[in-house]
Amino acid sequence: METDVRRIGIICPPDHDVFGPVASRLRDRGFDVDFLEPGVEIGSDALDELDLLVNKKVRWESLDALEYAHRNGIAAWNDYVASMVFLNRLSQLAALEAVGFDVPSVSPERPATEHVAKGFMDVHQDPTLNGDGDFYQPLLPFDGTDHKYYAVDDGSEVRMAVARFESKLFGEREFVGRGRVDPAVGERIERLLRFTGASALGVDVIEVDGQPHAVDVNPATSFRRTGLEDALVDSIATAVPAGRS
Repeated sequence: METDVRRIGIICPPDHDVFGPVASRLRDRGFDVDFLEPGVEIGSDALDELDLLVNKKVRWESLDALEYAHRNGIAAWNDYVASMVFLNRLSQLAALEAVGFDVPSVSPERPATEHVAKGFMDVHQDPTLNGDGDFYQPLLPFDGTDHKYYAVDDGSEVRMAVARFESKLFGEREFVGRGRVDPAVGERIERLLRFTGASALGVDVIEVDGQPHAVDVNPATSFRRTGLEDALVDSIATAVPAGRS
């Protein structure tokens, strides 16, 4: 039975400083928006009521919800397939390489030199400097700054912003300032969105000898300090199907 009001569920705390206001503006457009608690299993009854599922928190329970939506014809913004491409760190690297990025090499053996240790799955498990992991990458010579590219397909164009942060490898991820979009990097990220069907991504880029290297992708990023709220509202609204039976 069709209803006139489209319902959106966002896996995110309701007081999030970006997705909270985004939800309010979606309601102003006539959508019914519910927040779903991250880190807990979401029942099929709640998911079946949705026209669109949005995930803002990378947890196993969120992936379960995205998989259920995928299997049951419920639309998702950054769906299960796109999310799994990026949350598996090896397929993430393959996708980045496929669109033209330089990426760090991978080894199953723990090196004696400085390195970055990572788990296969990017689910609540940060990389560590010179630690143990499922696989290892060399620590590339960079200045300790991550250039975080945020990209949102708003339904008519891809809008981007760059924020610079101190790398979490060396301590807290402190905001350094806004950055400039490198056109070549932006083109690769647009290709990445098309390649995977993702609606929005955060891509961590570092500069090595003046050349950009992509080191991480987040399909459920925060979009803080980006000014992309308008693009997020348009993107999510565009992803809502016209109607479900």
